[in-house]
Amino acid sequence: MGKRRLEDALKQIDYPIEVKYRCFELDPNVERDVPYNIYEKLSQKYGMSLEQAKNNCQNMEQMAKDVGLDFQLNTMILTNTFDAHRLVMFANNQGIMHEMTDRLLRAYYTESKHIGDHSTLIELAVDVGLNSEAVATMLVGTEMGDLVRRDEQEASEYGIRSIPYFLINKKYAITGAQPTETFVQSLKQIIEQDGLQITSDGVVCDENGCELPKK
Repeated sequence: MGKRRLEDALKQIDYPIEVKYRCFELDPNVERDVPYNIYEKLSQKYGMSLEQAKNNCQNMEQMAKDVGLDFQLNTMILTNTFDAHRLVMFANNQGIMHEMTDRLLRAYYTESKHIGDHSTLIELAVDVGLNSEAVATMLVGTEMGDLVRRDEQEASEYGIRSIPYFLINKKYAITGAQPTETFVQSLKQIIEQDGLQITSDGVVCDENGCELPKK
């Protein structure tokens, strides 16, 4: 949702802004084949009942619907996403990082596909124009893994612990799925303050304003 709201905000800003996605795993230790669903995961992680977890997910689905997204959290397949991140980095080398990311997100949140499964990843890669054999070879090896870990190490150095997180000019950060207008106001303020082209990798902003991330 944060990504969609940022995209909506960029349509309202007459300024050259480049967006680059970076790798971040919420749970790097999760197994590829997960024997529990999102409700059970949330219940265990936050100490809530299954009913509370379901209500929270339904609220998130409604929020997604409000920005034109179709989240199907009740059938979402939890999994380890390291290989999916490697695929995004592989796609980046082909100039289609955004297309691959969008395809993976739709597969995960809307289509309930298993994005930890190699056959599924190959299928999704072909959907955006990547060569199936090249992707299969990449997935069975370790290619792109170092790039994923490098991004994750940099995120750790910046103190990033959650997503969505948008780092701008390596100085400002917007955290969370902020309203579109917050993105618009923050970006305009940064443009005026820095007078630079903005490279958005994804200000910490809340009701108290924005702060610089520490590195």
